[in-house]
Amino acid sequence: MIEINKNVFVGNSNDYEWNKFESDFYFLQACKEPYHRQALGYKGRSISDTHPEYLFAYRGNRLILNIVDTDSDKYFSNILFEKSLDFIEYSQKKGNKILIHCNQGLSRSPSIGLLYLAVNNKISNHSFLDAEKDFVELYPDYAPKGIKSFLANNWQYFIK
Repeated sequence: MIEINKNVFVGNSNDYEWNKFESDFYFLQACKEPYHRQALGYKGRSISDTHPEYLFAYRGNRLILNIVDTDSDKYFSNILFEKSLDFIEYSQKKGNKILIHCNQGLSRSPSIGLLYLAVNNKISNHSFLDAEKDFVELYPDYAPKGIKSFLANNWQYFIK
């Protein structure tokens, strides 16, 4: 678990399990398995894409994303990142710490952390590649999959 900005941490599911009872933490869970599945209680491959919480669900101090780590960028949507950025801002305004985590802490959660820093001018945001170059100085284990091409292709949507 690495603090990438004041009270903003990026890590993995072990970091969540270690801190989940800490009252001063909010958690952005960027992983379908097991957290989105557990929160909604579905069996089988997935929940219906018409379900109101298909993409994301709020549970107390958690935002749980239905997001998988694939080599393709087709499983991501802007709304996942918009809700993530809003949730991080919300936790910060309340004065809480936030842990952004996925299963391994290599791709999804650090990508959301990178986007948060770029949107808030904490790292270079001229392009995704410039932001990535700065971000790996803070988070050396960054190893994005398909999320990288999604963010690169949608960079100007987020950086205004």
